Amino acid sequence: QRICRLEDHITTGSGTYQRNGFSFVEVKTDIEQNVVPSVDAIVTARVTNVNPRYCRCLIISVGKVPLKEPFRGMIRKEDVRATEKDKVEMYKSFRPGDILVARVISLGDAQSYVLSTAENELGVVIATSEAGASMVPISWCKMKCPKTLAEEFRKVAKVQPDFIQYSVT
Repeated sequence: QRICRLEDHITTGSGTYQRNGFSFVEVKTDIEQNVVPSVDAIVTARVTNVNPRYCRCLIISVGKVPLKEPFRGMIRKEDVRATEKDKVEMYKSFRPGDILVARVISLGDAQSYVLSTAENELGVVIATSEAGASMVPISWCKMKCPKTLAEEFRKVAKVQPDFIQYSVT
């Protein structure tokens, strides 16, 4: 599974590898792990489609376990943030290709899991600008392109230092 384009400030870490300028998920185990998202689980997902009422995404890992095959997920407009739910604009929160961290709030229907980013620690963690660069968070609702300096709206996750993995280069 391709995660994102590699930039100068991005390196691959545990469970990933790089090829042709991109970072990919890698799973190496002796025993096949069968992980399924459950209610209250923290998942990592890639946004595939955004419309005014919800966004669709593919769940690519549950906790720290990458999935062999992605599950479908959906974030409804009312589940994007905890406050001012009526003022949420989906296209200002997520864009196709964004990588986000979310919580599973229900198993939904047969088509997809229902996810939420309504906590400070949840939201977009990796985004690519229209210029193709990896964006840098500048506030809880904006990310900036280091190439063009253009700012784009996102529901940005407040990444906790405990969850940051540093790779030795």
